[in-house]
Amino acid sequence: MRWWAAVDLIDRIIKEGERRVPELEVYLFSGDTVTARLRRREIHYASGSKTQGLSLRVIHEGRIGTSATSNPQRWEECLDAAISSARLATPQNWKGLPGPCQLDTAPMNFDPAVVPDPETARKLLQGLIEGAEAYPVEITSGSAEVSRSDAVLANSNGVRYLEQESMVSIGIEAIIGQSTGYEFDASCRMDIDPQKVGEKAAYLAYASQGGEDIKTDSYDVVLSPVALSQILGSVFVPALSGKNVHAGRSRLAGLLLQEVMDPSLSLMDDPFHPEGLSRCRWDGEGSPARRINFVQEGILSEFAYDLKTAYRYERESTGSAVRGGHGGSPSIGVHVLAIDGPRCNVVEGEVVHVHDVVGAHTANPLSGDFSVELSNAFFMRDGNVEFPVRKAMLSGNVFEMLKETGGISREERVVGSMVLPEIRLKNLALIGN
Repeated sequence: MRWWAAVDLIDRIIKEGERRVPELEVYLFSGDTVTARLRRREIHYASGSKTQGLSLRVIHEGRIGTSATSNPQRWEECLDAAISSARLATPQNWKGLPGPCQLDTAPMNFDPAVVPDPETARKLLQGLIEGAEAYPVEITSGSAEVSRSDAVLANSNGVRYLEQESMVSIGIEAIIGQSTGYEFDASCRMDIDPQKVGEKAAYLAYASQGGEDIKTDSYDVVLSPVALSQILGSVFVPALSGKNVHAGRSRLAGLLLQEVMDPSLSLMDDPFHPEGLSRCRWDGEGSPARRINFVQEGILSEFAYDLKTAYRYERESTGSAVRGGHGGSPSIGVHVLAIDGPRCNVVEGEVVHVHDVVGAHTANPLSGDFSVELSNAFFMRDGNVEFPVRKAMLSGNVFEMLKETGGISREERVVGSMVLPEIRLKNLALIGN
């Protein structure tokens, strides 16, 4: 939808909404995507797609109603549904939607060089194939997706924010014998290196051949950014939600200003991080985004709040509202999660290096207890691979294992909504095959 058309539609929706309810929020989304896939080494195109969506939120006497549609032209029905939803909702302690702020409106996640066309996707897949040829492996599958989108957030208090985004994402899986390797990358810019990604996937498959059993014992374990993101995302990040804290669903409840991580480490949500994929100046409700220092030198300093949760518990929004998908209502999340601390060589001495884990989603989000299977793991000595590790399980408690670490790497990588280093964890229990 053209910008001028979107503005006109939003003005119509808000004008009608103001006639019926005190407050109204409008989120309008449109996007173009081209996807191509690999079947072995053959490139197959999926047809390009256009998506659009409209999400409405109305507030009347503290009652919040929501509705969404994939056809913005049906906004009147959507508005009726949101108002009907509000009538059935439980009243909240509500203090109003945000008003406009003087924020820089230049796109943070947009590169005009990103064009969603079949040729761009084809070149990305060809690069993946060429990279994988560095090792004698077979390609089982791969994908490339190129997209551009526009989103407008507006409300009856005068907020009118436009966000343009572009995205390039690729992934490839390779196999040799019984060994597999998967690698991926994503960027808002056309700076992605498909050959490097293809080569890494092929290396992981090739190097994982002939794995050896590992004795059940305690080891220093180095988690790659991929593995670390899965463990943090399944347990630690939900525990930082103010909603979960006040509802008694967080291990971190009652621990504010206490030590919860290694004193050398800090954990933050930095919406302005230069490498983040979800950088923003405002959150999913139009509140100004800011850096949230969750943990400072090991000390738990604050939790994340959206408007609804902040109002309910007499707190202030931390600008932590995010939207899942083009029709999603705002909820508490992170924009760009990052870890900081002293950097070092994390593979010094003897370590088990883990590229990926399987089963992190089964971790207990309240207790932090987890048990995961290692994927593409290697026993290393002084930075050199001694042997690939055959099947092994890593078990422990997320909160306890982060209290004493062996440092973080100098290098970082982007993994979804996180920018993470490798991290060395001390004396973790590994269960051998």
